[in-house]
Amino acid sequence: MTAKQYTQEELNKVLWNAADSARGTVDASVYKDYALTMLFFKYLSDKSKVEQQKLKERFGDDEGRIQAKIKTSRFYIPKNSSFDEVYMQIENDNIGEIVNTAMRAIEDANKSKLDGVFHADFNNEAILGKPEQRNKMIRDLLKDFNAIDLSEVKEDIIGNSYMYLIEKFGSDAGKKAGEFFTKREVAQLVAKLARPKPGDRIADCCVGSGGLLLLAGEEVRKQGSDNFALYGQESNSTTYQLCRMNMFLHGMDSARIEQGDTLNNPLLLEKDELMKFDVVVANPPFSLAKWGAENAAEDKYGRFWRGIPPKGNGDYAFITHMVETLKPKAGRMTVIVPHGVLFRGGAEGKIRRQFLEENIIEAVVGLPGKLFQTTDIPVAILVIDRAREKGGAREDEKDVLFIEASKEFKPGKPKNSLTPENREKIFQTFLERKNVEKFAHLATPEEIKENDYNLNITRYVDTFEEEEEVDIAATIEEIDKLNPELERLEQQMKRYLKDLGIVE
Repeated sequence: MTAKQYTQEELNKVLWNAADSARGTVDASVYKDYALTMLFFKYLSDKSKVEQQKLKERFGDDEGRIQAKIKTSRFYIPKNSSFDEVYMQIENDNIGEIVNTAMRAIEDANKSKLDGVFHADFNNEAILGKPEQRNKMIRDLLKDFNAIDLSEVKEDIIGNSYMYLIEKFGSDAGKKAGEFFTKREVAQLVAKLARPKPGDRIADCCVGSGGLLLLAGEEVRKQGSDNFALYGQESNSTTYQLCRMNMFLHGMDSARIEQGDTLNNPLLLEKDELMKFDVVVANPPFSLAKWGAENAAEDKYGRFWRGIPPKGNGDYAFITHMVETLKPKAGRMTVIVPHGVLFRGGAEGKIRRQFLEENIIEAVVGLPGKLFQTTDIPVAILVIDRAREKGGAREDEKDVLFIEASKEFKPGKPKNSLTPENREKIFQTFLERKNVEKFAHLATPEEIKENDYNLNITRYVDTFEEEEEVDIAATIEEIDKLNPELERLEQQMKRYLKDLGIVE
């Protein structure tokens, strides 16, 4: 029987139906971990089944040669650990334990790539409930995914479907969505503005489930090259494992993803120093409290030499970390920030002024409100290029481009969206670096200094819309014409009411 050949749209739909149908009473932000883990399990099993079939056709009944070859392949599914073998035991009362055992066996057989990746505990009563409820959810998941053949699905299609599911779950997870993904259309713009190129090292210090990092890599692939390397760090252990699955499904097994607190324990290191990257992209948590200010003065990597951000607000801690991980005189970065980053004073104002005096802030892009699940407020993208600092190839470029794109969106409920046309308009304006009436302004260092290093976009882009002049005389004349008609209608209404006996 020939395996089903899915289009991207078909696979998205069938996988979402399978992933969503068994949810029951489990919260979306938690349930996603089980559904996505089951998808990963099914994908590995189906791909392994195809590989074993090909080897049997090649080596016949020589089981020794078949097993030896299997163990040198990209991944290995040990005996009694495949999805099909688990499915055969679906009616067992300990089905959650059976799933866990199979997944642990796969991890043990593929330690270099998959150790710990199956993070979801299918026998967890505290999360999934009593055996009857828990087993029903697991059986429903197994049945739905059993009906889907992923053996011939290509990496780009399954990878895109995985990110599609993450975003679908994110739309149901409310404010918790920000913990694991950045809305794809926004991430595409952020990745594009970073301008990755072949040969680049690309990093995301708040990588989440990895979508933004992968889209940055995709920008290189659009240039006809697979020559790039991906790096990320994520503090949440569950989200970290989702990211590892995402990388694997996209064929990025070599991506280096670390789990830990970026600000207090950066793990992307080389020779005990911070790794340096050509491109950094990120959507850090907004205004993070308790980010580790008490340790910043003694930071072993010397990241906070420009000043220590407020202890109750970590926005500039993340920005500073990102800048310090860029290659000197060459690295580029794009980061999503709340608007307060552009104008707040105190320690943040001093750090912002230092960045401007170093000449590394290239552009500020204001986005519409209601784009994110986590907040309705409008946000901005800060574009930084260290090629503009002294000694860099762009050191003579001193201006800062401000783009006021708050009206570039497609209205929606409950959230707005950035269309491809919106994104392209913003990106082309960024590349052209020209003044555009009520949309973009190229500000000189003198202008910015006059504004006391405040980067609030409306200080530079005039968005005032002149109201249409009202002809007072004509309006009064129109009112005079209407008054007799209003009086006539009023008298007519009184007669009707009297006829109905409502008034005397």
